[in-house]
This record gives sequence, C-alpha cells and structure tokens, in this order.
Amino acid sequence: MSLVSNKIVVITGSSRGIGRGCALEFAKHGASGLVLHYFGDAETEQEITSLKAEIENPAIYPQSPKVVVVAGDIADSATSTKIVEIGVKTFGRIDVVVSNAGICPFAEFLTMPHAIWERTRQVNLDGSFFVVQAVANQMKNQTPQGGSIIGISSISALVGGELQCHYTPTKAGILSLMQSCAVALGKYNIRANAILPGTIATDINKEDLADVVKRENMEKRTCLGRLGVPSDIAGPVVFLASDLAKYVTGASLLVDGGLFVNLQ
Repeated sequence: MSLVSNKIVVITGSSRGIGRGCALEFAKHGASGLVLHYFGDAETEQEITSLKAEIENPAIYPQSPKVVVVAGDIADSATSTKIVEIGVKTFGRIDVVVSNAGICPFAEFLTMPHAIWERTRQVNLDGSFFVVQAVANQMKNQTPQGGSIIGISSISALVGGELQCHYTPTKAGILSLMQSCAVALGKYNIRANAILPGTIATDINKEDLADVVKRENMEKRTCLGRLGVPSDIAGPVVFLASDLAKYVTGASLLVDGGLFVNLQ
C-alpha cells in the first residue's frame, strides 16, 4: 500500500538511527522524493552514501524514490535554508518534514559544562525551530498549499533523567513547538504533530545500553518486554505524514512499548 505516494519528504539527521529508519519506511510506502540531511563528517558521509544507494536500488524498492542529500550542522540556520532550497530545486515542493536530528551527551547536572547545555539546545531545539520554520514557509507558499510537520520529541519530554537535565528540556520544547505550530499553521493546511519515542536502541544511547544489567532492566520496564528499534518509530511517522492522518494536528503520539504506563 502506497501511503505516501507522490509526497516529497525532508528528514533531518537521517544517516542513522530513527532518521535512517524513517527514510527506509518512506521509501517502502511510496514517497516519490527524499531530501536526506546529515551532519557531514566522514562517518555520516559514509552512512548517507550507503543509505542513498540502498533506497535507490530497484531490486530492494522497485519504485524507489529519487534521493538528494544535504550536509550541514542543523544548529546553523543556514543548513535549513539549504535543505529547502535543494529540495525545491530538485522536486518543486516539500510535503513532509521530519525534524529528527538530535544529540544526548549524558552529563551530571551539578558539574555540567555550560558548553554541553548550549550545544544540546542548539542542535535539538534551535535546529528543530530552524528547519520547521524554513519548511513551513515553503509549504505556505507552494501550490497546492500545505503539508505535514513531524517533530521527533521523546518520552523524556514527560519524565526526568538524572544525566539528562540538558536533554529533557529540549524534547519538551519540541513537543511544545509542534503544539504551537499546529495552531499557527493550520490556516495554511499545514499539520504539526510530535512523536515521543521511548527507549530506542540507536547510536545515541548505545554506550549507556552497553551496561547489560541496565539494558535488561529497561526491557523489563516495558509492557512488551523489549526495547524499541528505529522501524518502531518510522511506522507512526509515516502514518502522521499520510492522508490517513489528515485530521490529526497538534497531537503527541507516545511510542514506547508501554514504558510510561508501567508503574507497578
């Protein structure tokens, strides 16, 4: 079933983890074009090249979308401007943006260098604002007008973390940003929603989850008895991007395997 056929999709932080999973899921469900943002260092350059080749392989995706890649630090507003310019130059419009790029350098609150706070806020929250604003302006001005904005927040928007006093506020901010954007942009037929992943096994937390005891405890805390994987998030993202969700805006979808509700 082609849930997002003919849609042009922007994904930030797409070289690995949730962003990569979303790119593959959009390709699977018929997106016609993908604008894949990545940081631009040697490691992410290699990763995005591999991802592009996989998506454009007709043996894997018979109706594979055209892919363009855009490098840059999402904390720099010029990167978001470049994403939109390249996307529109290549495809003529943008229908969906998934604001996913983020970092989580664990740090103890009382001794946290202010530089860690600044960088985490700049990438996670400022970067989300920049790309959402840039894409929303394009969605407002294109014909037909409109589109879907999806902010990747976190269960951390709702709960605290001892080593995440810099991270959780940024994810709460993304949730709030999506709610306010839904109000501000609805008149332009632009929907804005947030996905709140639980514990998803990606590069962002691989060192933390290398602790076998901690990993097993996290698995036991979920109702489903396992940690999430990127495809668990990608499915709900594609749903929110699709016309199946055409009356869904200002919503937040917790995708955590039942972690939040499992208090007993």
